[in-house]
Amino acid sequence: MNAHPQLSTSGILSRGLAGGSSSSNLRSNRRRMTVWASFVTAMTTVAGVLLIGDRGAPVVDPVVSPKVVGAEQNNGSFVLPRESAIHAGQWQAIVIHHSATPAGDAITLNRQHVAAGLSGLGYHFVIGNGQGLGDGVVEVGYRWNQQLSGAHVATGGQGGSSVQSRGSINKVSLSAQDADQYNRHSIGICLIGNGNRREFTDRQLRELVTLVRTLQVELGISASAVRLHSDLSELESPGKFFPTAEFEAQIRRD
Repeated sequence: MNAHPQLSTSGILSRGLAGGSSSSNLRSNRRRMTVWASFVTAMTTVAGVLLIGDRGAPVVDPVVSPKVVGAEQNNGSFVLPRESAIHAGQWQAIVIHHSATPAGDAITLNRQHVAAGLSGLGYHFVIGNGQGLGDGVVEVGYRWNQQLSGAHVATGGQGGSSVQSRGSINKVSLSAQDADQYNRHSIGICLIGNGNRREFTDRQLRELVTLVRTLQVELGISASAVRLHSDLSELESPGKFFPTAEFEAQIRRD
């Protein structure tokens, strides 16, 4: 895996104590405001580069009604979309992301994406961590059910460039054109949580492996076409605590 796979264009707290308490509360509030401001800035930046691949997509109701499944308790049919047939050759890769939030679900992510300027939830699947969405519960978004392009792979600019290597994979910063092709022909899976702050749950990771394996079998996607978002972008997603080696060992079935 020397470079990102080529996707065909046919184929996304006394006085002193009170004073200390007030000061602590003030510091705490400032920290919360700083974290929130950083999150909003990050979402705005990401949305800006994702909009390139989301132009012309249908505007959906801000309240999504995703199908909820548990991958480990289902056979391969659970990945079949409800509202549109899968077209041969449309899906050529899978990209793994994190939400960069401690909690959430498809509904909250959809609201954030709409507020940031996207037409709706940019991912095809969302996997919960028990905070806002059940641990290991898989939500299937409208883009998958309607077989629509994703809005989940960020562009690194106009030209794209090599970033660094991870094992045998050359990490790249995609051009706008290549990012658009990924959004059109790759399946976006988002793990709720911030992989740069803490580990994902065991059940989340089991469900992720089951989901990815099922998609690989159903759609003929090779392990070399299963990528982390950080392989394709300067964004650190799904984060440093994602167990990359273990994950790759479990899906490698080429």
